Amino acid sequence: MIAHRLSTIVDADKIIVLNEGVISESGTHQELLSMQGIYAQLWQIQSKDADEI
Repeated sequence: MIAHRLSTIVDADKIIVLNEGVISESGTHQELLSMQGIYAQLWQIQSKDADEI
């Protein structure tokens, strides 16, 4: 599955994060959040936007 809204893949067994066509991170939602990388940054941005709606 390819997703731009991260909320749709939270329960996936494994999430692969691509950055400029290269795999930059992979893991579960919780693992990726704990890495504090690109996924965590995007999650924070999207969560903030959802709270403002």
